Amino acid sequence: MGIQLYGFWRSLASFRVRVALKLKGMPFEETSVDILSGEQFKPDYDAVNTERVVPTLIHDGRQIFQSLAILEYLDDIKPEPRLLPADPADRAYARALALMTVADSHPLVTPRVRNHLTSQFGADSAAIERWATHWAMEGLATYERLLAKRQPAPFALGAEPGIADICIAGQVVGAHFLKLDLVPFPSVARLADHCFSFPAFATSHPFEQPGYRAQ
Repeated sequence: MGIQLYGFWRSLASFRVRVALKLKGMPFEETSVDILSGEQFKPDYDAVNTERVVPTLIHDGRQIFQSLAILEYLDDIKPEPRLLPADPADRAYARALALMTVADSHPLVTPRVRNHLTSQFGADSAAIERWATHWAMEGLATYERLLAKRQPAPFALGAEPGIADICIAGQVVGAHFLKLDLVPFPSVARLADHCFSFPAFATSHPFEQPGYRAQ
């Protein structure tokens, strides 16, 4: 059975999984779940992922959810090219870099958080954008501090892209949505430019997905 991905063009988590699948040369079919209109709450998708989020990866009858778990699963079933380094210290560093987006920054700007800010606190669109910009900039600034101390060579942990680069590139995609200037973050910008020179990254960008073109 082939790989099926339930994702959404705008989803940064779906972007991360697309990149990983393409880096590993694993063909997949993507089914769109429009998380802006609430398709994730419909019964047919609830049967796929009871957390009601994207992405979900279906492989060999298994339903794998949460982007970081999916990336590690892909590394387990197809070890080469590696997304996580073999060295334990480097693996921990790569996970730490990944989690800065996955756990610290991205969860604060997802649609369900934006909707809650509006429904419970009356935040208007301008306030929501200021909120998203703040957390996007916090993430970029943290990455910049770390990458300035351990410069990419040319990727975050060496010669090949991995889980850290995928997540940092996703943070930059979030900046693209907000039209943020990356000039204050030169190390992040250089790494992102290098990532997006690779087809696996460039063709996975939300702006390159069919749903975006239809907007």
